[in-house]
Amino acid sequence: MSPRLTDPLAIGDCELPNRLYRAPLLECAGNGPDAVETLIEELEPAAEAGAGLLFQGASIVTPEGGCAAPNMTHVADPDFVSRCSELTDRVHAHGGRIFVQLEHGGLRSLETWHRAYRSDHPDLEQLAVSDPPALLRLGERLGFLSYDPHVLSTGEAYDLADRFGDAASYAADAGYDGIHVAGANMGIVQQFLSPYFNRRDDEFGDGTRFLEAIHDAIRERAGDVPLVTKVPAETHSPPGARPRLSVADGVRIAEACERIGYDALVPVDGSVFWDMSIVRGEYPERAWTDSRFESGYEETFGGRRWRLIAAANRLHARGFGFESAWNERFCRQVRKRVGVPVLMEGGIRSRPGINRLLGTGACDAVGIGRPFYAEPKLPARLLRESDAEAVCENCNNCTVPQAAGARGVCRTPSVMARRGELLRKGAYDR
Repeated sequence: MSPRLTDPLAIGDCELPNRLYRAPLLECAGNGPDAVETLIEELEPAAEAGAGLLFQGASIVTPEGGCAAPNMTHVADPDFVSRCSELTDRVHAHGGRIFVQLEHGGLRSLETWHRAYRSDHPDLEQLAVSDPPALLRLGERLGFLSYDPHVLSTGEAYDLADRFGDAASYAADAGYDGIHVAGANMGIVQQFLSPYFNRRDDEFGDGTRFLEAIHDAIRERAGDVPLVTKVPAETHSPPGARPRLSVADGVRIAEACERIGYDALVPVDGSVFWDMSIVRGEYPERAWTDSRFESGYEETFGGRRWRLIAAANRLHARGFGFESAWNERFCRQVRKRVGVPVLMEGGIRSRPGINRLLGTGACDAVGIGRPFYAEPKLPARLLRESDAEAVCENCNNCTVPQAAGARGVCRTPSVMARRGELLRKGAYDR
């Protein structure tokens, strides 16, 4: 029989009460005195509303550098991570499970593209798998990017994998139920996996070797904690970005991850870059023209250059309108070839759509991301109402201000009005 949304699911030795999860998002909590409280504010509502699993968004495994966006949380300090036990206790009190996503941005880090951050941290180098590709160097010549890359030696690649293991150990001690390795969205793990970035001639020339090193480091330090990773394909890359990962390459990586010992996989078909193929939907015009963020954009991108960034965003958005369940084809192919659970996210917005994906064997669990910015307690509706649909309009106006350091929240009046109506009707009550 096909699984239902309300059926339990085991990832490693962790049993989820249902198959709905909150996909990783930017909580923008940082590491300050209010960081844990911010994480609780962002994540607890989803658990309270019944989500079986929450993924705390990309958390950086090094003490400094490596952030792909402002105000990301570092998890290299065991004392800080131990304070997160308050978060895990809150999630568990609602019957949910929580994994932390571990990340390092590599060539996507703030020290590459955020002008104010580069100015404040002049000695930070980008960690690189190989020298930056030609298209990124072109961005540097045009003044949008800045590179001082440090190409990891073989020993340093192992050291970075050990950082993932250390962070996983701290997380397990703090009560996290599992670990999610950020293997897509242009983070350093994808850079190891991608032939576009990886031109190494050592053992890490096979990018799955880095995923294996991370697995081994986590197992050594955190035991048999359940372990999930994203698996990338790069079929939506710009025409000049070659070579790149095909879907067949992604399936091969997924098979390797199962052999290595990962307990679940999240196939994601995007690009070699962070671009509209990652978020899909409308061009976020409201966000780019909101005067509240103009000074932040100027600080981030440098003077008036942000207007050129916005124009490029508008042009690129034309090729990536919203597509429901855009990772479905990739997930189906992976699920046919592996025996571990396959998790799907990307454009999943309704209970009928979820039922179709589970009922036709496309995946074992479904994740939703940006709609949580508008409806923090969205699971209450999806789990109870057979025709429930997220109020999110896929306008992407929640994402762009995050580059200027703003929190990820919905700011679209029509969406917030609809959420208010549902709130008054008690739609989010359990």
